[in-house]
Amino acid sequence: MYKAYIFDFDYTLGDSTDGIVQSALYALAKLGEQPRTMEEIRKTIGLSLKETYYTLADSKDEEKAELFAKYFKQKADGVMVASTQIYEPVKQVLTTLREKGCKIGIVTTKYHYRIDAILAKFDMTEMVDLIVGGDDVKTPKPDPEGLLLAIEQLHLGKTDILYVGDSIVDAKTAQAANVDFAGVLTGTTSVEDFAKYRNVYITDDLYGIQKNIE
Repeated sequence: MYKAYIFDFDYTLGDSTDGIVQSALYALAKLGEQPRTMEEIRKTIGLSLKETYYTLADSKDEEKAELFAKYFKQKADGVMVASTQIYEPVKQVLTTLREKGCKIGIVTTKYHYRIDAILAKFDMTEMVDLIVGGDDVKTPKPDPEGLLLAIEQLHLGKTDILYVGDSIVDAKTAQAANVDFAGVLTGTTSVEDFAKYRNVYITDDLYGIQKNIE
């Protein structure tokens, strides 16, 4: 068993699809870009806001990407927390991990304050020892900066950590940080896609994490 379990947020611990879609469409409209479908936007979840713009607008205009991030945040501040839901297994699994003496962390592209607000909404603040948000790092995932920062703050070695995520971005982040990875299928990534990357196991949902420590 690992000493700490660090989780991605979107499509790993919870679902913010509605708020993300609203915020992305708002930002695209402000920039005069064509709207995108929910499925197109869903596939960008987990990317940085700049990368989301590059993907949705099929553009590498950095100035517009920065504006996209600004407008996205404006809309998200009003809708994101209210529209986010936590997955059914999460509280039980995190409680089990804590009872076994494990530390719990979150490393995500979502802003730190947003994760704080979501955890407070679901009475989960005390379940998490550490949060590294997109605003806590200079370089977003799949750069390992955030994950390495979390490991440093937990005062643990890389072999003590399991990073859990739903996307190829998460798998690449774990690989770049040289830590073990478990993939969950609650996002848009398939078993076949995860299999291309080094992982400890792939599971349908977070109950699989609990089963692997019992």
